[in-house]
Amino acid sequence: MFTPALFNDSFFDDLFGTREVEPRHFEKPVQRLMSTDVRETENGYELAVDLPGYELENIKGEVKDGYLTITAEHKNETEERDNKTGYIRKERYSGSCSRTFYVGEGVTQEDIKAKYRNGVLTIDVPKKDVNKVPEKRFIQIDG
Repeated sequence: MFTPALFNDSFFDDLFGTREVEPRHFEKPVQRLMSTDVRETENGYELAVDLPGYELENIKGEVKDGYLTITAEHKNETEERDNKTGYIRKERYSGSCSRTFYVGEGVTQEDIKAKYRNGVLTIDVPKKDVNKVPEKRFIQIDG
């Protein structure tokens, strides 16, 4: 028997016996979001971004100051009804994720071609005169 976890999301699952047999793994969800493969081709670079479950109209791309930013939003709503008790359970999830890639100052939005099929966003970025990638500069954080 499971002991109810009073201060986390599994409390109601424990209480109503709906807990999954396999433990949920929410510890590192960011590592699985927008996994990207980058391949160099003769004329440029090909990015393959994993976005399973996302709708095409919820995926956006923007080029600004030499950076390509891909943003994806996902909304999910579930509703269960029990007509005997009148109980309604509604769960909603809404979230977004984004990735940014340096493509160079000479690359414009018109230069980039993209397609979305079977949960994979494929982006073709042409090679242009690419200046050196800007040096990372960090903000000092005092403790």
